[in-house]
Amino acid sequence: MTQETIFTNCAIVLADEIVTGRVLVRDGKIADISTGHSNAGIDLNGDYLLPGCVELHTDHLETHFQPRPKVRWNMDAALQAHDGQVASSGITTVFDALRVGIDDDTDLGPADMAAMATKISQANAAGRLRAEHFIHLRCEVSMADVAEQFDMMEGNDRVRLASLMDHAPGQRQFVSLEAYRIYYQGKKKLSNAEFDAFCTRRIAESEANSDRNRKRIAELCHGAGIAIASHDDATAAHVAEGVELGIALAEFPTTIEAAVLSREAGLQVLMGAPNVVRGGSHSGNVSALDLLEKGALDILSSDYIPFSMMQAAFVLFDKGLADLPQAVRLISDNPARAAGLADRGRIEVGRRADLVRVRAERDLPPVVVGVWREGNRVC
Repeated sequence: MTQETIFTNCAIVLADEIVTGRVLVRDGKIADISTGHSNAGIDLNGDYLLPGCVELHTDHLETHFQPRPKVRWNMDAALQAHDGQVASSGITTVFDALRVGIDDDTDLGPADMAAMATKISQANAAGRLRAEHFIHLRCEVSMADVAEQFDMMEGNDRVRLASLMDHAPGQRQFVSLEAYRIYYQGKKKLSNAEFDAFCTRRIAESEANSDRNRKRIAELCHGAGIAIASHDDATAAHVAEGVELGIALAEFPTTIEAAVLSREAGLQVLMGAPNVVRGGSHSGNVSALDLLEKGALDILSSDYIPFSMMQAAFVLFDKGLADLPQAVRLISDNPARAAGLADRGRIEVGRRADLVRVRAERDLPPVVVGVWREGNRVC
């Protein structure tokens, strides 16, 4: 039986314009977009109707699985709690980031990550999740066993993206050792001597492993049809290396130079939405707003705050830094295209009816009033 839903009296945010009218959804897809008002259907009372957000990199799942040090929550419940927060933030497609190559930043292990990947696949197949979930493998290439841990994910149909990252001090995200000290010494409660030993070991691991592991993980990804992202590129050499390895996405470049060169090389540039909301990077690196001004910003990711994607789009709009369709493309159409998901990301006839009703007042965070995935209300 055909299922139809009409959304009427709404400000429809299309790819390049906003129109007031109605959207007809039939069997989970957008069937018609028209101006004017309909007496039938769901009256949005002038609220915005946006395409569902597509999130390519969220570290948020871990905080539900391990809400306190040494505390492990039930994996199914942790995943559903994460999913609920993601969906209620207007995210209808999410790439959950799981660690591969475990460093000292967590006491979670490879078996935990493999088990969580299995839970994501099972829950998605069973229809127990509000958003559609994929998996993004965060590959810490400075770790000797990263390739072996990558192999533990083999055969999981949800793995679609992998990033090549190295969080050792003195380069990339942590060019400033002082920034590294602030982040890690306080977090791990290390003495000065312990911190110095920690840095020495992490640098040695990076020098011993990173180059060969970047190449190895890239080979594995190409063989499995998994898209590859660079991470925290800072220099022209970093960008050139990524291009040679066949990456498609530049995540969180730390300098204007790296972002601009990535863009010129045809890569999509992703930055954190919290960077936009806060007005700058928490670690002292380049501002996403500066990259937007340079035309070197394509995608915003929630990173560690799911609601930051929607909030960032309206911050850009409210501050006059982007019109609303342009701001919304950063959180919907652009990431969908970067992930090869041509069936979603914009309100267009024939696309999936992944839709978000948003009420917005200037200078206040927007309110997500309702969320639909493939025409079915999930929030």
